[in-house]
Amino acid sequence: MNTQIFSSSDALARYALHEIMVTADSAIKQKGDFSLVLSGGGTPEPLFRLFATPPFNKILPWQDIHLFWGDERCVPPDQEGSSYGQARRLFIDHISIPPENIHRAKGELMPQEAAEDYRRQLAEYDVSNFPRFDLVLLGLGSDGHTASLFPGKVPPEATTETVIAVTADYDGRPANRITMTPPVFNNAKNIIFLVTGEKKAKAVSAVLNGPRDPDNWPAQSVNPPNGQLTWLLDQPAAVLII
Repeated sequence: MNTQIFSSSDALARYALHEIMVTADSAIKQKGDFSLVLSGGGTPEPLFRLFATPPFNKILPWQDIHLFWGDERCVPPDQEGSSYGQARRLFIDHISIPPENIHRAKGELMPQEAAEDYRRQLAEYDVSNFPRFDLVLLGLGSDGHTASLFPGKVPPEATTETVIAVTADYDGRPANRITMTPPVFNNAKNIIFLVTGEKKAKAVSAVLNGPRDPDNWPAQSVNPPNGQLTWLLDQPAAVLII
């Protein structure tokens, strides 16, 4: 595991962008495309704005990039709370990417229907049991959740399915969600956690340095056996591990 600490969220975003560009270049040279799984919430917003900013909106190989989302809230894409809608506003509307390269979870559907639809989309992109994404971006909640994997007993389907429906109340955000599962994340070639803010510091310390307890700290369930795991933290988020 690689951990990097930055002086600001903007510096963190610039480093993440560099890592994405390097990984995309390698993947496209090797197999012709690059699969990127996005996270939602406020932490990736500086990165998304960089995507839309010249020259990156032009020089990133958008024609060969496939976008996915690690989780989605069950709201229409034009409503606040939609992770796809957030990404669309911040950068997708400002780049030239083929529509067929955007693989969004349909939050406007009922949760189980949305989960089934997204499972089908993942299977169409990668016919293997669990897709092997080139790079997954994840965040961390103050309660230790990541994507929409929240504290509590892990449901059995989270070990067998690629996408599941969940219900979770967190910070007043939409409770009905769908999420990719730990086997999907752990099959990725590269995973980058993006974590900013002092309110995340306790969770960072527990996940990275505490005893293994993924039921209470779900981010601990992300540990790819055949991939690179990187944590990018700003100084407030890292204050308890420095």
